[in-house]
Amino acid sequence: MNNTVAIVDDHTLFAQSLKNLVNSFENYEVYGIYKNGRELVDKFKANQPKPDLVLLDIRMPIMDGPETMAWLKENHSNQKVLALTMEDDEETITFMVKLGCRGYLLKDIDPDEFKFALDEVIKEGFFYTDAVSEAIKNRNKENKFTHLTKREIEFLGHACTEMTYKEVANEMNLSPKTIDGYRESLFQKLNVRSRTGLVLFAIKHRILLL
Repeated sequence: MNNTVAIVDDHTLFAQSLKNLVNSFENYEVYGIYKNGRELVDKFKANQPKPDLVLLDIRMPIMDGPETMAWLKENHSNQKVLALTMEDDEETITFMVKLGCRGYLLKDIDPDEFKFALDEVIKEGFFYTDAVSEAIKNRNKENKFTHLTKREIEFLGHACTEMTYKEVANEMNLSPKTIDGYRESLFQKLNVRSRTGLVLFAIKHRILLL
């Protein structure tokens, strides 16, 4: 049986091209194309069979990606969603992951890597960048946790919210310089290079319930 994929994107030409690409992949077929999150939500509310995977754009009229993710998190928390967008800022990525997005892709992705991402989300539940995947694969989970201090874990929890690093410093009653030290320490210990990497690591190992 083929894996069904819903495409939520307001750019008609791109969505149609994406449909053709997905349908060309073995074991995949497009479930439907929706111009915004509201159209997808209406489909879900109609009690129709749910797609195996939703490909979700970020910037859309009426109901955008984050709004759609928030609704899915509340009403269909097990639905697998993969963001596919041109938005590459760290705050948007972190926010979408916090809402339950299983992966985050940019629209200029290579078709072969795109197919790999679909397979990973279907089989493993998440898709990570190479850097994050290698960090998770190459280090033992328990050994990594042993090297994390209580304050580093506390900082990791705050890093998985929408707070700025300055706000995290205020929350932990620490100086911004000390917070920078925690961040760089975790980057090194977990072999990640961004705040997004920290969030993905925390979700992968179920350290935090976002």
